[in-house]
Amino acid sequence: MEIDRLMGLGPKSKQMLKQVGVTDVQQFLAFDPFELYGLLKQKVPGVSLNMLYGIIGAQENIPWQEIKNTRRTDILLRLDDMGIAPK
Repeated sequence: MEIDRLMGLGPKSKQMLKQVGVTDVQQFLAFDPFELYGLLKQKVPGVSLNMLYGIIGAQENIPWQEIKNTRRTDILLRLDDMGIAPK
């Protein structure tokens, strides 16, 4: 299966992930979503918080909108702890 076939991810997400060396589903699923988002923030200009919601949703097979609506505060707190929370 291709990464862009996972729930919530598409061709644009696949291209972004490729820029940080993630090219297959097994690799993608093995990553901590927050660490992966951190890598993307370093390499891909303008990557948004929606990408993190999409990564978590794809790994858990849940729509990214549900992740955003139910876990946003916890996600922002974790990103703040990591020093990469949006301003």
